[in-house]
Amino acid sequence: MTTVHKACYDILRAQGLTTFFGNPGSNELPFLSEFPSDFRYILGLHEGAVVGMADGYAQATGRPGFVNLHSAAGTGNAMGALANAWNSHTPLVVTAGQQVRAMIGVEALLANVDSAALPRPLVKWSAEPSSAQEVPLALSRAIHMAASPAPGPVYVSVPYDDWSKEASQGAEHLVSRRVQTAGALPEESLRQLVRLLDEAKNPALVVGPDVDANHANVYAVTLAEKLSMPVWMAPSAPRCSFPTDHCCFQGLLPAGIASISRILEGHDLVLVVGAPVFRYHQYEPGEYLAKGTRLFAITCDINEATRAPMGDAIVADIRLALRTLSERVMQCTRARPTARQTPEPASNVPGPLKPERVFEILNHVAPRDAVYVNESTSTTNLLWQRLRMTEQGSYYFAAAGGLGFALAAAVGIQLAKPERRVIGVIGDGSANYSIQALWTAAQYKIPAIFVIMKNGTYGALRWFAGVLNATNVPGLDVPGIDFCMLARGYGVDAIHCNSGDELEAALKRAFESNMPALIEVETSAI
Repeated sequence: MTTVHKACYDILRAQGLTTFFGNPGSNELPFLSEFPSDFRYILGLHEGAVVGMADGYAQATGRPGFVNLHSAAGTGNAMGALANAWNSHTPLVVTAGQQVRAMIGVEALLANVDSAALPRPLVKWSAEPSSAQEVPLALSRAIHMAASPAPGPVYVSVPYDDWSKEASQGAEHLVSRRVQTAGALPEESLRQLVRLLDEAKNPALVVGPDVDANHANVYAVTLAEKLSMPVWMAPSAPRCSFPTDHCCFQGLLPAGIASISRILEGHDLVLVVGAPVFRYHQYEPGEYLAKGTRLFAITCDINEATRAPMGDAIVADIRLALRTLSERVMQCTRARPTARQTPEPASNVPGPLKPERVFEILNHVAPRDAVYVNESTSTTNLLWQRLRMTEQGSYYFAAAGGLGFALAAAVGIQLAKPERRVIGVIGDGSANYSIQALWTAAQYKIPAIFVIMKNGTYGALRWFAGVLNATNVPGLDVPGIDFCMLARGYGVDAIHCNSGDELEAALKRAFESNMPALIEVETSAI
């Protein structure tokens, strides 16, 4: 007899989902029973950290990550991390254990009432199969759904008595299934866009995270160089899709309507690729773009295409579209854009380090292919100005702004990319949301480096309080946290740095080691 349990593990193995991220409860034990030796289980101590690790792992590998949560309570703990995964188009297959079918109706303890509705709207698809025999099909559908454009998390709730039941006849066909999408630009649309780009007097390019996610950075560079276009990263970008030291690169767009309009004024055509139009944050009313500016967007997400407030949009494969455009446009004779101004070196004065100085030291010491995972939200603009990020997959940020991403994601990304060194740059406020991930890094010897920017306050909130003219706001300071003691308690080597020389020495030791390390740095407030 082929059980549902065996059929599902066969599907997971064939689809390459052999790394599980989880924090199990009683409902999940039958699924994890007789865990196969060719699979690995990465334990996290909190569901938010578990999903954050899986998010980083899936983004870094470009393949669906697999998560196992505990019923409704575990799913609830993971919702903040799911918001980040949803907004970053991370393909995640999230499973949760359910009470036995006979006791769901009486709402026994650990029953996940209305389980399919619980994670919405932060998943592409969610289901609880109506019978045990439907579980393999639901799992197969979830895997393909998560990976299809636009990628994203999906959710399957499974009653724990289903695993021992006999699988339905034909379940073996699900093992070898493949689902593919073809998203080339239609020829008519391609010709129109090539003509618009060739005829534009002053075009500009805005690239978003899906360019990096689709390994299309090189084509964005070719397109920008052929048309001598200035290039900006889309607002609040959770990835870096263009070399930050390239002469065409102008930096990170702000997240306000009027600010974006002002920066892009004078460009007759703005091409946005792999990003929403636009991801705004603070309310800053104004015209979306200046009069005379035409906008065209290429996205993998129909929701991004339809909700844009202006411009034309086409849903297509990002990598294929950029490659084709870079081949078809004509080489222009315009002069290359003026490179953005190099910032002045930060002053090296006694006392807490300026964030700019921290980034300068990182830029000097870190290998060229280092991966940065950012959750020092108040210093993000300074980071983009001072860190050299030139390789594909060099930068990750919480796409929904949900705190707790970076520390956990750094663990997942380092697990996925052992050939590169991953550095989490994390504010002392943010670090507390997924501090449990340090234990996972220690237990599995995952050599991520965590740089804690310690200024004793929620810096981004203090900045926003000024924007909103909010005075005498409580709860903005977080003094008295010793991250070195916390790290050592979880089994991670840690050091406190009071100067640039100490930070440089600590980073060099961390890069020479093959174990995780935490570096706590006293920094000044912005």
